[in-house]
Amino acid sequence: MNAMTDRFDRMTGPLLAALGAVNALFALIFLAVLLVAMHAMPAAADDCRGENILAAMRDDDPEAYKRLRAEAEATRNGDTLLFRIDKPGVEPSWLFGTMHLTDERVIDLPENARKAFETSATVAIESTEILDPAKAQLALFSKPELTMFTGSDDLSDYLTDEQREILKTGLAARGVQLALVERMKPWLITGMIALPPCELDRKKAGQSFLDLKLAQDADKAGKDLAGLETIMEQFEAMASLPMEFHVAGLVETIALGDRIDDIIETMIQLYVAGDTGAIWPMLRAVSPEMNTDAELADSYAEFEETMVHVRNETMVERSLPLLDKGSAFIAVGALHLPGDKGLAALFEKAGYKVTPVYE
Repeated sequence: MNAMTDRFDRMTGPLLAALGAVNALFALIFLAVLLVAMHAMPAAADDCRGENILAAMRDDDPEAYKRLRAEAEATRNGDTLLFRIDKPGVEPSWLFGTMHLTDERVIDLPENARKAFETSATVAIESTEILDPAKAQLALFSKPELTMFTGSDDLSDYLTDEQREILKTGLAARGVQLALVERMKPWLITGMIALPPCELDRKKAGQSFLDLKLAQDADKAGKDLAGLETIMEQFEAMASLPMEFHVAGLVETIALGDRIDDIIETMIQLYVAGDTGAIWPMLRAVSPEMNTDAELADSYAEFEETMVHVRNETMVERSLPLLDKGSAFIAVGALHLPGDKGLAALFEKAGYKVTPVYE
């Protein structure tokens, strides 16, 4: 077993889905940060970035790295963050992939994306509710069963003794007692622990993640602002997946500890390079069980269909009036862009001319 596989030998499909959710659902990040603020958690070190795991893979397992790169390069629309969308008779619109983080490498828009944003009349993000935290909280609390256990059961009812011990120990290391979060649904706790400490510190300090910053900048500039989803819709999608799936993802996230920082760091570096087609292959590559366990593969496929593909269809439907009007800047999580079921391909299928834009 090579060093790369050994380092991540505990990762499975549910964990990868959990990490994918943290970077595909900014509603999850939004609420997780609110919850983190309610619990004392250790402050981050001055330098809390992880390491790029693909660099280790390139050295330790060059054949696996070669396969990953081949899959990434074969991914449709997987080599840029920005697309120009044209329709005869109207000003061009733009599709841009975001990452829901405050990291300065993410916040700094590429030059072409910055120009597209500045010249657009309308900006669309996944949900505009994040501009009004109080209103967003009120909406979420109107259906507490989506985020909390509201009956007689709690998180421990879904845990084995071994899983409960892993959670208890792992949460305690982060300054959180299991008893204080047992009424929370597991994906909320995952949101609290699956982000690097520096990222949580910046969010708690009030720094805006990229999507929020774009919305705030659009509002200040007097641009029209539109949302393609609601926070409730995002959480309903998350809640539709099996509880066992979410519990497994939470336990494995806790068990990996700081290793998650390496995955997030790798995702950031791929994102900054516009290499979105490599993100899902990277997540799968560090989980050898995905290649041998059919049940895990099916769970992962269900996650991707529910949390990415189905939502893509909704985003496209709600984007069409904006595209028909022209001069729109549509900014959604970068994981929604590539692939045959990605937004770029779906807009093209809807009859628009979609052109990748490179720096």
